[in-house]
Amino acid sequence: MTELLVVSFILILLFHYIYFLLKILFGLNKLESNLSVKVLNEFISIIVPFRNEEKNIAQTYKNLTKQNYPADKYEVLFVNDLSEDNSLKILESLTLQKNVRVFTVPNDYSASAHKKRAIRFGIEQSKGEIIVTTDADCFHSEEWLGNLLKYFDDNTAFISGPVEFQSDGSLFNNMQRLEFAGLVIAGAGLIGSGNPTICNAANIAFRRNVFYKVGGFVYQMSLSSGDDELLMQKIFNDTKYKIKFAYDKKALVSTDANPTVSDFYAQRKRWASKGLFYNNKALIIKLVLIFLFYLSLIVQPVLGILFSKVFFISLGLSILLKMLFEYLIITKGSKKLFVSTLLKPFLITELLQVPYIIVAGFMGMFGNLNWKNRKIKR
Repeated sequence: MTELLVVSFILILLFHYIYFLLKILFGLNKLESNLSVKVLNEFISIIVPFRNEEKNIAQTYKNLTKQNYPADKYEVLFVNDLSEDNSLKILESLTLQKNVRVFTVPNDYSASAHKKRAIRFGIEQSKGEIIVTTDADCFHSEEWLGNLLKYFDDNTAFISGPVEFQSDGSLFNNMQRLEFAGLVIAGAGLIGSGNPTICNAANIAFRRNVFYKVGGFVYQMSLSSGDDELLMQKIFNDTKYKIKFAYDKKALVSTDANPTVSDFYAQRKRWASKGLFYNNKALIIKLVLIFLFYLSLIVQPVLGILFSKVFFISLGLSILLKMLFEYLIITKGSKKLFVSTLLKPFLITELLQVPYIIVAGFMGMFGNLNWKNRKIKR
């Protein structure tokens, strides 16, 4: 009887996860693409928070000031979040264009909010009706801004754009690139299915008036992250505006993959830390069930050895269906956004994904975090 109950619970977790993947797959079919590029009437403010980015800041300035977008229609605000290197000096040594301004966040300004405080401070100094946020370690093509903004209409308040990891050709970097692409594609599909859940602040845009209408970051300033998806979810839940995904490779921004395993772990742990703070309790339950599904992939072989071979059958079914639907999703999304070689390390990435999600997910919820030489307590 106990064996039947455990197997039944495992199958419930499996079918819930497959249903989740199907929503992503069908959501990708509903995304808009190939829209006509147009210049918006609204003025645009690009907010670039930075901390310890001396290796990237000059190139980021160059990329953002060379956009194929009218210079009198947008501004770029670099917001220094107490950098400890030469980032600010490098930026101030440049001959800044008229539409570029540089600020430093005061020490006592929402000290516990970190990156989020820099973005909010930038918004307070900005002039734009539409706010775009990106990171100082990203690469932006000249076509980026126009192709991100073309998804706006009068009924849309938030645009999530695609982000990719650049690879140096190593297996570790290629695995990171694939795993991260899967997250981006999943976020796109969930937006397409009407369930906006995840996005990345390295490439988002939103209406300033709607940001303030939903309270901005007021309810999140005690958190070190959440400047992206928590805001997106709040706009979706509290207003009638649309959330869209910029389903176009030309709207892509790219950034370097993590150089070490510890950096990768710290990043994923930080991302996982937001889950328990979603306002949508049903969404939290769904994420817990997905976490339990991944945990079951570790538990099932142990149960198979100790109790019954039926658990090896349920394990095989779980792995087969998981890999099949995840492959279909990544294949479909990568055709629109990423390179054709993305899927090469698929099998080994699938294998290693399970333990890292379990560990990073658990530690992200309950452990302390590190970001940009800062220790962040829960």
